[in-house]
Amino acid sequence: MYRLIHTDPRFYIISKLPGISFHREGEEAGLMEGLRAGLSDEALWPVHRLDRMTSGLLVVARSAAVASALSAAFAGREVEKVYLALSERKPQKKQGWIKGDMEKGRGGAWKLCPSQLKPAVTRFTTESVAPGLRLFVLRPHTGRTHQLRVAMKSLSAPILGDALYSGSPADRGYLHAYALSFMLDGERHAFVCPPEVGELFGSDAFAAALSRVGAVWA
Repeated sequence: MYRLIHTDPRFYIISKLPGISFHREGEEAGLMEGLRAGLSDEALWPVHRLDRMTSGLLVVARSAAVASALSAAFAGREVEKVYLALSERKPQKKQGWIKGDMEKGRGGAWKLCPSQLKPAVTRFTTESVAPGLRLFVLRPHTGRTHQLRVAMKSLSAPILGDALYSGSPADRGYLHAYALSFMLDGERHAFVCPPEVGELFGSDAFAAALSRVGAVWA
């Protein structure tokens, strides 16, 4: 369900596995329930979320005060986040910005609109992994529902394994929260966690492409 990355008196950093929902779904326990049981700590507050298919880094507060401080940092766009995605389709452009308002579509999907009233904003670069496969490094500047999945589809390069947004079938949805950095009590905390699940994420070609990306924080 998760791997514990770092323990602090004020928060935990965990890496969520793909295929895990944040809250209980029927008979299936959710991530927060699993965390409280696995860490023997009932006093946990979620600060941000990853959807079911997405793996990677999450910060979970250990008090209401810390949850409030971190939530304000996320709302104020003071938290740096870096995601990794794979697509087998050629993007419309190889780097730049994806900006636009998001509206609900059909079947639980969202769509990107050309308007800019309250836009979702993502910066991205790409790197070749192998013929027909590209790594996308995504840096969201806002935090809308399905923002990165919609952004990738808007590039004509849906995430591999993301059936909701027309991605090709795969052993998982290839989206991973790779790096996270935030300030708390005047101190910067930064974490990096490579993906651990997925045949393509485990390939030598992916490791080589990731090494070419360079510094995480830019």
